[in-house]
Amino acid sequence: MIILEKIIALQKKTPHIRNLCILAHVDHGKTTLADCLVASNGIISSRLAGKLRYLDSREDEQIRGITMKSSAISLHYTTGGNEYLINLIDSPGHVDFSSEVSTAVRLCDGAIVVVDAVEGVCPQTQVVLRQAWLENIRPVLVINKIDRLIVELKLTSQEAYTHLQKILEQVNAVTGSLFTSKVLEERAEKDAEAQSSCTENGSGDQVYDWSAGLEETDDSDLYFSPDRGNVVFASAIDGWGFSIHQFAEMYSQKMGIRSSVLLKTLWGDFYLNAKAKKIMKGAQSKGKKPLFVQLVLDNIWSMYDAVVTRRDKEKVEKMVTSLGLKVMSRDLRHSDPKVLLSAICSQWLPVSQAVLSMVCEKLPSPAEISAERVEKLMSVGARRFDSLPEQTQELKKAFLDCSADETAPVIVFVSKMFAVDSKALPQNKQRPLTQEEIAQRREQARQRHAERQAANQSAESPGSADTGGASTTVAPASGTEALSVKTAVEEDNKEHFVAFARVYSGVLRKGQKVFVLGPKYDPSLALRLPEGCSAADVLPSVPHMACCTVDSLYLLMGRELEELDEVPTGNVLGIGGMEEFILKSATISTSPSCPPFTPLNFEATPIVRVAVEPKHPSEMPKLVRGMRLLNQADPCAEVFAKIEISASKPIIPFRETVIRPPKVDMVNEDMGKQQKVAVIHQVKEEQTKYPEGVQVDSTGLVTLTTPNKMATVGVRAIPLPEEVTRLLEDNVELIRTMEQFSLFVWEDKTLDINQKILENIQEFKVKLESNLQGRKWRGAVERIWAFGPRRCGPNILLNSVEGYRRPSVWQCLEREKETEKAEIRDFDNSIASGFQLATLSGPMCEELLMGVCFSVETWDMKLSAPLAHGAEAAGSSVDCYGPFSGQLIAAMKEACRYAFQAKPQRLMAAMYTCEIMATAEVLGRVYAVLSKREGRVLQEEMKEGTDMFIIKAVLPVAESFGFADEIRKRTSGLASPQLVFSHWEVISSDPFWVPTTEEEYLHFGEKADSSNQALKYMNAVRRRKGLYVEEKIVEHAEKQRTLSKNK
Repeated sequence: MIILEKIIALQKKTPHIRNLCILAHVDHGKTTLADCLVASNGIISSRLAGKLRYLDSREDEQIRGITMKSSAISLHYTTGGNEYLINLIDSPGHVDFSSEVSTAVRLCDGAIVVVDAVEGVCPQTQVVLRQAWLENIRPVLVINKIDRLIVELKLTSQEAYTHLQKILEQVNAVTGSLFTSKVLEERAEKDAEAQSSCTENGSGDQVYDWSAGLEETDDSDLYFSPDRGNVVFASAIDGWGFSIHQFAEMYSQKMGIRSSVLLKTLWGDFYLNAKAKKIMKGAQSKGKKPLFVQLVLDNIWSMYDAVVTRRDKEKVEKMVTSLGLKVMSRDLRHSDPKVLLSAICSQWLPVSQAVLSMVCEKLPSPAEISAERVEKLMSVGARRFDSLPEQTQELKKAFLDCSADETAPVIVFVSKMFAVDSKALPQNKQRPLTQEEIAQRREQARQRHAERQAANQSAESPGSADTGGASTTVAPASGTEALSVKTAVEEDNKEHFVAFARVYSGVLRKGQKVFVLGPKYDPSLALRLPEGCSAADVLPSVPHMACCTVDSLYLLMGRELEELDEVPTGNVLGIGGMEEFILKSATISTSPSCPPFTPLNFEATPIVRVAVEPKHPSEMPKLVRGMRLLNQADPCAEVFAKIEISASKPIIPFRETVIRPPKVDMVNEDMGKQQKVAVIHQVKEEQTKYPEGVQVDSTGLVTLTTPNKMATVGVRAIPLPEEVTRLLEDNVELIRTMEQFSLFVWEDKTLDINQKILENIQEFKVKLESNLQGRKWRGAVERIWAFGPRRCGPNILLNSVEGYRRPSVWQCLEREKETEKAEIRDFDNSIASGFQLATLSGPMCEELLMGVCFSVETWDMKLSAPLAHGAEAAGSSVDCYGPFSGQLIAAMKEACRYAFQAKPQRLMAAMYTCEIMATAEVLGRVYAVLSKREGRVLQEEMKEGTDMFIIKAVLPVAESFGFADEIRKRTSGLASPQLVFSHWEVISSDPFWVPTTEEEYLHFGEKADSSNQALKYMNAVRRRKGLYVEEKIVEHAEKQRTLSKNK
């Protein structure tokens, strides 16, 4: 059993620490492998490894059989005379919990990538390899479930060798593509810098290098290969695993060949020439068995044949004797051959020894962190590392030194917050009583017993005058005691949040005063603080920075927490008492110059919104607290507070859009994030009724005047090309950076943007110009007023007002401040705010718009005396209609809505890409479920060397609720889908279509709502939101004259 004191001692030896996580596709054996590693430390029995799922500590994880939350444990391992501390984090493999993978990867220096030997590289395998690449952590490979090749697929050892080669090629192909993209990107940056330097120097002669740069780049340590020692072959469920290194040492003694030679030749096209007793090349061309098959796989196949297939006791006993193993007689007599197999293989080739040896040799320690990774962690958003304050740049040395000295600044990153029951905290756990405490409690119990006996005797004796008084005085005391006990129980049941963190520099101590830096903290603000200040000093308020005291430190041991007094650099830990200061993630430091770490990379974004209300209104406070806990505990969750009287159920978001005259080209409006709506341009004016004061001409120009008649705006809605909509969606971060720069310019501040970001913005602008071609889009890119909603969405506000010039949204590229100022410039933000509100809430389902261009073509102002003095004077002027700026915002919002409604509408559905692995016998049931839920199969292929089919389909997000459960029930658990958001797709039916001809009446009925999928979706959303739904209901059922018709 691992001892706490041993771990505390090893925490101070940074070079002997390994922080790693286990990454894999769902059901590839991560938690089973983690069980085997945990069992090596005696924390659980080796017989329970793979069955207990020790790191799946939640009840729902045990029921569903999948990991849902990342959990950590510290392990001790000795190899080569050195002791190592291994901080292991088990992460989920299901795409729905990919945010947990992001929180785990950030805290690690290495990763174990697990791949199923039968299924090979799956979609989530590619995702986790990409996440490890983006975070600059080094991976090692474990090819798991080798036993399935023997037991299920019945492959020979030669066929299995070929199959394993293909899996390695697949993994290396993914890694190679990531490497190639990085090299090409760096090459493009160098070329751009060289070109800019030539332009500045004025030299016209330029030398172009057409090579990609891949030939000069060293990728020798990039790929996975067994002879490099970064691959382990394993069957975690049977408890065995090996690397080439183990067999090389084993056979070097038997065959008299150096282990270094065997290490290079055991994997590859080499064979053993028995006559010459030499290892020769060309096994495949000469029809010989490769050395790996002959010396490794044949022995494992023989073991399975003797133990599992034939159950040959004599052969098993010979194998056990020759290997020098000790197997208990009860295992030899056991009816289940897997028990005997596990008992033999776990001693012969223990998987924990193979994996942990590889981890210690091939994965880096915290002290080996690269300068590239440090700069990437410290450069937030668009800022360059060299643009950070000088004091902040000096902290890079603290990262690289990874020092635990007293003078080293403390730098800690919190990747997530997780809830822990108060009873599970070490300070609240029950401890064994000492002999003195037992004797004291015995004496107290004896006194209480004597007091009760005396009270009973006095109550039985007649003539006691003060009995009633005594009872009345004791009762309130007992009631108060019960109340206090109840309060104490409620307090004990309260959940506490623990921060999941890692120390990058210094030593974090219990009771220490530290700064908690939010994701939006600006380290340049630290320059205003007194030099050499600490968190213990009384300091002025700084945005996104708080001072707090470290309440408690914990060692994470899976389900258990152990209390610590201090944690040195390079270790993973839990921090208590931070729930009031940290929402999801944060940076903790003793230096106010420390920058916040870059945000986590989330591969999957949430696209489904769920509205929740309590069953009983009195339980609303509990619901609010639960939502607050969810928002803090889930890195990917977003909680919006909105109290409504109407009933709330899961909301399916939609989007609305506009279509061009000749072809169905969409202007999209985001109804949350699930569906879109397209609008056709051919419109009959009588289809839309407008209130008084709204004028709409035949071209769709909507003119609206403010209530005080001081301003009139004319707006036209134009559909954006589909390519532009997609371009805006893909460049949200760039648009946000442009908006941030414009805000700094407005406040007369400076913001240094990374040169790479500026190049990306320039490229984005060029692409926008190339996609906005045609007479009506001439000069449109330069006239962009704003993007929306939330100032970074896929909608455009266009300035088409004749003679009105305003600052460009491309100011970061132009670097010129606009000096000309028009009289109506003061109300510029009111027009933009009205546009933001209109795109934030569309007219169909009150959700976000997407892909619409609102062109402001007229803007007339009658400037009175207050208005002529600017927006502040106009806002403070007394008007029965309210402030003028508010009137202008409302007028602009309504004008945009009416311009959008000037066209008939059509819904679009958000589509999931659904990938399902299933066997041939359940293929028909999978197709039936997909067809029932409006799914469409795109591709079906059989995985080579297996009986598994891979089905790729698209499925509407609106139909995905309960899809996974239904498909598992219908296929008896033999198929499990992976759903990832893919694209938006038009629903062909018009939600406002009504039958007009006699044939249509006969076919669809009077309302035609039974077969109108778009109408069904729209009404469902409006009904859930409490909006008006146009539907006929029976008001007086007794007046329906149906009785006479049935006679």
